[in-house]
Amino acid sequence: MTGPSREIRWRLEGAIVDDEGIAPGYLRLDASGRIVERGQRGTAGPGPGGERRVRGIVLPWGVNGHTHLADGVYLREPPPLSLAQLVAPPGGLKHRLLAETPDPVKARSIRGSLHAMARAGVAGVVDFREEGIRGVRILREAARGLPLRVWALGRPSTTPASVEELSGLLKEADGLGLSSVRDLPPGEGRRLASACRSGHRLLALHASEGVREELGPILRLKPDLLVHLCKASAGDLDDVRRARVGVAVCPRSNALFRRFPPLAALEAREIPFLLGTDNAMFGAPNLFREMEFAYLSARSRGEPVRPETLVRAVFVNPWNVLGDPRQASLVPGSPAGTILLRLPIEDPTYQIVARASPGKLFVPPRPGPFP
Repeated sequence: MTGPSREIRWRLEGAIVDDEGIAPGYLRLDASGRIVERGQRGTAGPGPGGERRVRGIVLPWGVNGHTHLADGVYLREPPPLSLAQLVAPPGGLKHRLLAETPDPVKARSIRGSLHAMARAGVAGVVDFREEGIRGVRILREAARGLPLRVWALGRPSTTPASVEELSGLLKEADGLGLSSVRDLPPGEGRRLASACRSGHRLLALHASEGVREELGPILRLKPDLLVHLCKASAGDLDDVRRARVGVAVCPRSNALFRRFPPLAALEAREIPFLLGTDNAMFGAPNLFREMEFAYLSARSRGEPVRPETLVRAVFVNPWNVLGDPRQASLVPGSPAGTILLRLPIEDPTYQIVARASPGKLFVPPRPGPFP
């Protein structure tokens, strides 16, 4: 614990939830939002004049682990079509809409979603961005100047991808976000995976969303992130655990099609999963809603998952899976930013999944540039 500083502006106290778990305590932040002191609850000495004291549940900033933000240009109720008819490339409703919508309109829609997430305590978004190099550029332009980190996972506009487009895409994007190995011609998955590894880029794929897929060939691609796994078997999940691959799940969008990610099975295997809000055309990118729905739907189906597991899926696991674990550590010297939810501190992770909303947030300045 460090001594009080003249620059201390805030004392956040109550329950602290970060990569170390849950503990009663307090943090002192300087004027820039940097953590300068952490201690046990009830042990804080007197602070400097003007220190603002805020009580509640203290967390790192969150990450939305899987989105398709561009299709948020479609705001109506989804028609009663199959998932493939709605979103599968190249002829699904979503892809027809993207082709018909001017780029500035898509950029405005994406920016609106990003802005809403930033106001709700989100500092990172993992977005699957279709439409090749142009699609990644639309996303980058939409995110310009906003206080969050966007992992842009692009997708080649043609299959198989041309050498020129693949090279350019991996220069512009943080990696590739592929619809499914089943959508690729033989050998193309290996080629794309090799290009990602050579360029030190992320590789993420949808897998076993609507039907079970053999995960052996997928895992041999050494992906960084698998998305959905609704139809994965127990043996498949054992293989994912052994391969130490990150997983992203999207309970609300899956439920539209009577599919449910295996939350309890992932928890039992200690597979660190991320929560994502998936297609913006299906609902708002609100992680508080996602946590609440995940908790209630799992419990109602007799496969309950602990609130702490869901909270970690938003505020801790993504930083670890995406390679920036210090952002989940609320200790002096950490670059992590903090948020506070003005909620009761008894059983804090249940309070978060059951009662949190953007209106409950207190957000100090974030120290330094966003990750």
